[in-house]
Amino acid sequence: MRYLILLLWCFVAQGQILKKAYDEFFKYSSIYVAGNVSNAYESTTKNYFVEKPTEGDLYGIPRVIDVTEYYPNDYRVGFGLRKLARFDYEVKPKFYDGTEINKALSAPTAAVKGFEYMFHYEQERERGEEFVNTRYFLRHTGKYHIVKLEQRKQGNVGFEYQSAEARLRLPIGKKFSVSAGYIYRTHQTAYGYNPIEIWLNETDENGSPINAWYSLGYMYGYKDNIYISNIYDQDGNVSEVIDYVWVNERGQTVAYTDLDFRNRIFGRLMNRYNAEKWAELDSFAEYAPIVGFDFYHYGSKFWLHAYGNYILPHHEYVEGNVDFSYLHRNSWGKGGHNDLLGGEQWEDWQGGLILGWKITNRLGVFIESEYTRFWDTEIHDTRFGLNLRL
Repeated sequence: MRYLILLLWCFVAQGQILKKAYDEFFKYSSIYVAGNVSNAYESTTKNYFVEKPTEGDLYGIPRVIDVTEYYPNDYRVGFGLRKLARFDYEVKPKFYDGTEINKALSAPTAAVKGFEYMFHYEQERERGEEFVNTRYFLRHTGKYHIVKLEQRKQGNVGFEYQSAEARLRLPIGKKFSVSAGYIYRTHQTAYGYNPIEIWLNETDENGSPINAWYSLGYMYGYKDNIYISNIYDQDGNVSEVIDYVWVNERGQTVAYTDLDFRNRIFGRLMNRYNAEKWAELDSFAEYAPIVGFDFYHYGSKFWLHAYGNYILPHHEYVEGNVDFSYLHRNSWGKGGHNDLLGGEQWEDWQGGLILGWKITNRLGVFIESEYTRFWDTEIHDTRFGLNLRL
């Protein structure tokens, strides 16, 4: 009987622990699956390319080829799990689809204490290109601490980073608080490093270029074939013109002159070369001290929420080749790395302001603004307006 009572007590205790864990972490959370399909961008003008006939010379009847880019429908489909507390001025949507903008993701201090999180994954297609977007966010806020983990990837703009931060928090009254701690962040981009510029500016001991610009085409399977044309002026004088017809690796004509190839094809090859060279680099990780503040007042007639984060210029890299890091963003030039700069520190910051004022029962104004500067990336969004109810 004693063992039976002990066993029952263990079950009850375990159930209470699980219930407490559920209440702390999962209660009030939401699971969602959503998406949308829309028409893709379509140019208002058509683009055509004129190709000489299969049999015939340059002055035969040409073939007109429609080279306008047509895209399949754009789409977005995603799913996630979220538990984010709303501030009083935020309106709860009827359904979650993953596109909501929540101030909890950027404000240093949460609307409530305890755990908040969002785990979101989506795939999208835009103008024929497919991307993966993710955002994973986990934060615990207490009276005197803030601990946060975050991962974000925005495929359509090439933005990807991870971060972890821990701060001590000091409430000053009921509406204001300051915090300070350290933040760890990663980034993929080698800022300031332009591989194609370096490649094009390589020279030998005589100062002559080693890599002719058009040889990049050879590297990616393009070939040029010389042709000679006779051009007659109005007096019957003839002059000889030498140029090149370019074909791709499938033997299709893509340009009829070097200038045409440089204007229309070469730019894409430069981007491809840079992407391949950047992909050879490992990702970067650094840590730095961070401070922040948060002020929040809410009333039925007036509310104000102002917050800010400031990452101090004391960054230390712990992963990645530091010569390619943001510390050396100005160390690269046409001749490569100058090896002269010891690195330049920088400041990053983020701030937001939300203000609403119901001037009368019929008239109200609002302002919502947020600005973020991380490395060379700037994200800003400002909305404002006036509402008059008739």
